[in-house]
Amino acid sequence: MNQTRERDVYEAIADPTRRELIHLLSDEEEFPLHALMGHFPMGRTAVSKHLTVLKEAKLVSDRRVGRETRYRLNPAPLKQVQDWLSYYEKFWQGKIATLNRLLEE
Repeated sequence: MNQTRERDVYEAIADPTRRELIHLLSDEEEFPLHALMGHFPMGRTAVSKHLTVLKEAKLVSDRRVGRETRYRLNPAPLKQVQDWLSYYEKFWQGKIATLNRLLEE
């Protein structure tokens, strides 16, 4: 039985290589593995492992086309990160507004 581990989206985006993979996948409808590999100074196995982490966080899906695996971004889980960050955006906007008022006085 093939059980896929579900991974936390924050854990998945913690690594700079995975963030770069997300960025690359956001620019294209689909990317074959061999095309993604050219962007990193590591081998096929390492890139595949990073893609597996992204798949476990449901940030990436894949499909087979002949002998090739193509990857596609699923940005929906990133909404969780955006929602979390929006609180801090409001926090800093309030702090900056207070600072501006103090500087004007």
